[in-house]
Amino acid sequence: MTLQLSPKEKQLLQDQQAHEKVCIQKYQNNAQQASDPQLKQLFQSYAQQEQQHLNTLTSILNGQVPSMSQGQQSQQAQQSQLTQKSSTQATSAASSSSASQADAMLCSDMLMTEKFVSGAYDSAIFESSDSSVRQALNHIQKEEQEHGEGIYNYMSSNGMYSS
Repeated sequence: MTLQLSPKEKQLLQDQQAHEKVCIQKYQNNAQQASDPQLKQLFQSYAQQEQQHLNTLTSILNGQVPSMSQGQQSQQAQQSQLTQKSSTQATSAASSSSASQADAMLCSDMLMTEKFVSGAYDSAIFESSDSSVRQALNHIQKEEQEHGEGIYNYMSSNGMYSS
């Protein structure tokens, strides 16, 4: 069965594709710039998940009904748990103050990006007429929120977040 998307749905999904492309690029660039190996790993993991999000959006725009199988959800949940575990085990032993400040800036930038992208999914979810598309977008949004949580946990455990 092929999806029939309205022009508004297509535009919102194309906007989300653009957001995901920016996230992928930023996570890849930030992984290269990060001083802390754990932060590098966190950013690389999130870049891979953002690529999965982009692939899902592209499939939807190509008219394919997304299938969030139990195995896929379980695999993504396990990957998310591993990512969160590595971020909460981060140590505050930064090699230098300037490296730590640079890493904090990378984290702040990505946290702001995740807040924006997660919020932007609200419109796409509410405007979607197909329940399987809403389910897929809701799943992506949940992972975006988990990325934000992982970055917050890393920052908090490394004294980079002042509340």
